[in-house]
Amino acid sequence: MKRPELSAEHIFAALNHHRVDYVVIGAFAAIAQGVPLEATHDVDLTPRRDSENMRRLSTVLDELEARIRVDDLEDGLPFDHDAASLAAMAMLNLTCTAGDFDLVFSPAASPGGFDELVESSVQIRVGEEVVAVASLEDILRSKEEVGREKDVRAAVAIRTHMRGQQ
Repeated sequence: MKRPELSAEHIFAALNHHRVDYVVIGAFAAIAQGVPLEATHDVDLTPRRDSENMRRLSTVLDELEARIRVDDLEDGLPFDHDAASLAAMAMLNLTCTAGDFDLVFSPAASPGGFDELVESSVQIRVGEEVVAVASLEDILRSKEEVGREKDVRAAVAIRTHMRGQQ
């Protein structure tokens, strides 16, 4: 199954237009800060969990025509959502015409979610959009916590990059 090509800028533009508070995490955030990782095919986001932000997020998901990502279905599965149902989620793997994205409400090694990550986040520009991305230290902690083979490789690259920045 061929997935839509990722246009992170399009996803960020929709989130920013509706004033959704979020932090970009994972490989995309590391690559955006100069870590030489293999290109990622999705973007991971941690949104603020308060009800107003969840309401705005639900609006964006409708606007993007977001669907649950399923390996066997190119278009994914439709799903109903509102502020309350989104706030109760731990993680959603989604797809839309702008590509694949994951909502990770409580990332590994950051149980405080958005509120914890935003404190040390950095601002970057993706095309015309300014977004908050998790610090390399927070991404590294998460990669080490998860410990999958690809995360271990990413952690080594992040550590090497951070040493080169000192």
